[in-house]
Amino acid sequence: MEEQLKELRRLASAKARNRMTETGIPRVAMVQGKIPEHELNAVYDPMVNLILQGSKSMTVGSKTLHYSPASYFVMSVELPAVGTVRPAKTGEPYLAVALTLTPATVGALIADLPEFASAGKTGAGFSVASVTPELMDAWVRMLRLMERPADIPALAPVYEREILYRVLQGPHGAMLRDIASPDSAIARVTLAIQRIRRDFAEPLRVETLAQVAAMSESAFHRHFKAVTALSPLQFQKRVRLLQARTLLRVGGKSVTSAAFEVGYESPTQFSREYARAFGLPPGRDAQKLLATHAP
Repeated sequence: MEEQLKELRRLASAKARNRMTETGIPRVAMVQGKIPEHELNAVYDPMVNLILQGSKSMTVGSKTLHYSPASYFVMSVELPAVGTVRPAKTGEPYLAVALTLTPATVGALIADLPEFASAGKTGAGFSVASVTPELMDAWVRMLRLMERPADIPALAPVYEREILYRVLQGPHGAMLRDIASPDSAIARVTLAIQRIRRDFAEPLRVETLAQVAAMSESAFHRHFKAVTALSPLQFQKRVRLLQARTLLRVGGKSVTSAAFEVGYESPTQFSREYARAFGLPPGRDAQKLLATHAP
């Protein structure tokens, strides 16, 4: 796989920047180098993430996963997570590519593959597995399209299906199947996640979320924690704090205004929980972020 990895590095490093860089290929993006800390502390979309150089850690709740060019990461639901990237031991910058997952794309593939139709046991909505030569080869063909953009409309959907097919064949297969199954626990938890993200500033009622997911309260709480590594309340709190951080960094809001806008009734509680999440009180954290990105 070393030759495949070398070609992927060549293809990606030519255009990737230290932010999510579009490739011109639908749902495929890449990134290179040191990434601003606030961009790694975010709500991540469902994705397949392949590290080409360096390494990365992803922390969701109390779980931390580490991966390198020998492995790939799959996230099947939207999750608030903390990422940390590191350059290669030999000094080359971090480099990675990602494919955003959509239920429609995964579902269309599974509809043509009856042997993959049954969902597996409910587990976490994120995991790491070892990359295979077949998966790496599919990624090589996908990124070569950056050099032949006229081929993208015809061939990108084919290579996307192949990447998903290789993931389906691996240990992440059950997780991927669950994305496209409306009756799976992951799909039902996803409905609740979408409600939390939409109404994050409103008081949280687990009973309402369980109804959205069409589960009993006890089953909903159990499945939500299994999929996200967070309780519904912890998930909402994380979304609130991330939104507040954005308001402080780019919205010019005061600490009190940001606290109220994201649903906190007590600015003191907000400041305490913000400092616990990000390591600094909100005012000092905002100053640090603004100074970091000052021209």
